[in-house]
Amino acid sequence: MSLSFWYPLLLTSLLFMQTLADTSCTDCLINSRASYYPNSDEQGTSVGACGFGSFGATLNGGDVTAASDLYRNGVGCGACYQVKCTNSAYCSDKGVTVVITDQGSGHNTDFIMSKHAFTGMAQTIDAAANLLALGVVDVEYRRVSCSYSNKNITIKIDESSGNPHYLAFVIWNQQGKRDITAVQLCETQNFVCKLLDRDHGAVWATTSPPTGPLSLRMLFSDDEGEDTWVVPPNNIPQDWKAGDIYDSGIQVTQ
Repeated sequence: MSLSFWYPLLLTSLLFMQTLADTSCTDCLINSRASYYPNSDEQGTSVGACGFGSFGATLNGGDVTAASDLYRNGVGCGACYQVKCTNSAYCSDKGVTVVITDQGSGHNTDFIMSKHAFTGMAQTIDAAANLLALGVVDVEYRRVSCSYSNKNITIKIDESSGNPHYLAFVIWNQQGKRDITAVQLCETQNFVCKLLDRDHGAVWATTSPPTGPLSLRMLFSDDEGEDTWVVPPNNIPQDWKAGDIYDSGIQVTQ
């Protein structure tokens, strides 16, 4: 057969392979812009939309950020991203790893960082001052695994909770690159489970919590559509109250 017969088929195959490569590249750097909280201190905010509270200001050593599209209606809370500014005169090759703790946007940015995180992209102290003066910079970013050394996933009972009529809690210290997309509470005696609502950010809530000690079930989802239920060994005790903090006894590293 002639080359004219095979050429369209070859071209179609190459385009199909290129499409697969483009959609499967989960570690590719994405171009965007970043700014910082102009009225913040070195750390983040304690009133972020994710519901982390004061913990969110110091999380990850203060390298935290608000996000626009990456907030994903709260699903993105706690996700970690490597962010590198692209101005070679001021920016380091490594950049900074930030954790999403808030929602916000401005100047067509994907990230509004704490000052600590924003200056962490710089090569030197002088370069950091120049970045702050610019205010908004071009960046490249990609999602990376979160890492919290020697810490399990932690449950903080929200201050709005009142036993036994209303239970809300926020999930801290989630490692890896997967999202928590659903949460259930199960009675440990009869194994009746209740699917919770995402109240806001990383806060899950129910107006009619199950009774007795409660077993927690979390659904972890990855970019490839794989879902895995994780059941921590430690239960939430029957006498839970607002402000309590519980170690789940488990960590998810992937």
